Amino acid sequence: MKIGMTLPVTEPGWSRAILKDWCRNIEQGPYDSLALGERLCFPSPELIATLSAAAALTERVRLHTTVLIAPIHDPVVLAKQLATIDVFSEGRLTVGVGTGGREEDYIASGTELQRKRIAEMERCVTCMREVWAGKIVRDGLLRPVEPFPLQTGGPPVLAGVFGPKGLASAAGFAAGIAGMSMSANANEAAAANDLARRCWRTAGREGAPYLTSSFWFALGPQADEQMRVHLNRYFNWLDADARNAMSEQCGFRGDADALSERLREFAAAGCDELQLIPTSIDPDEVLRAADAVHAFRS
Repeated sequence: MKIGMTLPVTEPGWSRAILKDWCRNIEQGPYDSLALGERLCFPSPELIATLSAAAALTERVRLHTTVLIAPIHDPVVLAKQLATIDVFSEGRLTVGVGTGGREEDYIASGTELQRKRIAEMERCVTCMREVWAGKIVRDGLLRPVEPFPLQTGGPPVLAGVFGPKGLASAAGFAAGIAGMSMSANANEAAAANDLARRCWRTAGREGAPYLTSSFWFALGPQADEQMRVHLNRYFNWLDADARNAMSEQCGFRGDADALSERLREFAAAGCDELQLIPTSIDPDEVLRAADAVHAFRS
């Protein structure tokens, strides 16, 4: 199982220096990928700009979006942006797409709420692939929209979906799943992975889906408090009682040995890749988690 590290973009306080430190630590650490997600109504840096910077600040790790909220973007413009990043990263881009969990991202972007649907996400992916293939996708264009991606056929697209209906839809257009385990429980990931494989077989897809999962983590003696602070901020649309419940129940908190064992459980659950989600903006979180990753691979 590959291991990735997510930029904690929903934490406040981002700067050029902090981004450089995070990218350097992930690039030099025992990680296979660097990931980041998209939120508009948060202190998070904008996804495309941050992804572009990460492409320039790294050489080795793959770059994952976990996930990009596809329906709030114009698919032609987005296709050009992602193709540019694929070129500048020398083919290291994997695109995780989703509909997003928050209506406010649609409101902020001026996107109709009725577009918050898997079918809209699928149409966006279809359009992007046509752009990447050099097709004239809109009347009046004199030439295709370039640059074309470095990866043949464009970057792999993973669907950030859940449940039977979402996974069945993903089997029609995605290379795999950009999963998430709220509980950080490998049984949750195993059930999702089994369902995804069944959906792929039912759809008549050749080969197996690329299965990723992710979970929040906090390490050390202050892990519980760190997790509570982070998740109370993240779940800001919930009432206080619900926020407190989620901050107590979600994510992994413990030491490096326990995290290493949890990684083994997710590998046994059939994950091809796991993205760790930090709950602190401190770039040294990358180094602290590295001990668990080394132990997992030993």
